[in-house]
Amino acid sequence: MNLQVRSTQKELLDSDAIPFADISQNMLELNRVNHLLGGHRTTLKGFKTLLGNRKRLHICEIGSGGGDNLLVLLSWCKTHSIHVTFTGIDINPHCIAFARTRTLLESTTSWITSDYRTVVFDHPPDIIFSSLFCHHFTDDELVSQLRWMHQTARLGFFINDLHRHPFAYYAIRLLTRLFSRSYLVKNDAPISVARGFVKHEWQQLLSSASITGYAIQPRWAFRHLITYQHG
Repeated sequence: MNLQVRSTQKELLDSDAIPFADISQNMLELNRVNHLLGGHRTTLKGFKTLLGNRKRLHICEIGSGGGDNLLVLLSWCKTHSIHVTFTGIDINPHCIAFARTRTLLESTTSWITSDYRTVVFDHPPDIIFSSLFCHHFTDDELVSQLRWMHQTARLGFFINDLHRHPFAYYAIRLLTRLFSRSYLVKNDAPISVARGFVKHEWQQLLSSASITGYAIQPRWAFRHLITYQHG
């Protein structure tokens, strides 16, 4: 695997023909991986960076998957007396069906099965974010996605995604072979790393989208957190 450049290999999860039971197992395992390897902490860090002293927010996640990121944010907001409503957008109906089983999110969340680009909001979200979503796209698609987030979010956006690195690639390949019960996770986890980014690639993408004033932070384990807040 040549990790000097981003891989263009598609993940199995990008297919339309994955059965619901297999996606459910994949979602459950991704939640555990995000919990153990710092993914949820990075999402929470991005949210708190943009929160300020606000006590009422509408938050949108694109590529919302099984809803585990929104559960983490909801739990934190309840603890800190912050009123939140969520919009979760995912193009895969099986992911949305699984997310709807998260009963704790039922009263706070609107789920939309759609390509995020076709969604029109009556009231723009305060914050838009994505987690482990950007690496599914080509660079040109990502530039358009960054522009959409920048133009649509009222306060700003953040992105939590993978840092492409040989250690991360071979470590996740070994760990998933040893411990995963999901063929999707075993196949897609190392591909996700190979499709991830190094810092200068994020800088180029943001520059191409004409976005300045952002911050890029390295996060454990092998992640980047990109945050942008409107002035």
